[in-house]
Amino acid sequence: MVFINKKKALNIVKKNGLNLAKIPQKFKKDREIVLAAVRNDGFAFVDADKKFLNDKEIAIEAVKNNHLAYLVLINSNLMEDSDILKIVGLKS
Repeated sequence: MVFINKKKALNIVKKNGLNLAKIPQKFKKDREIVLAAVRNDGFAFVDADKKFLNDKEIAIEAVKNNHLAYLVLINSNLMEDSDILKIVGLKS
């Protein structure tokens, strides 16, 4: 991909969250960009920097958008979070 700035990267993931996989690594570490990506497609969580695995807001947005994103949390402290379990239907 050609050189892009943060504003362009944000627009790219807002249109298709899975494009997080195609943008430069530095943007996968940017919380605002990752949050926009998972709000568009929860499974974009797979391509985010691993530091976000324990970011509850990003995890919640991801599973709200796509319950399968819960599978990304398998090795995360958030896997047993009651709010996330409620969203995916594993807790009432």
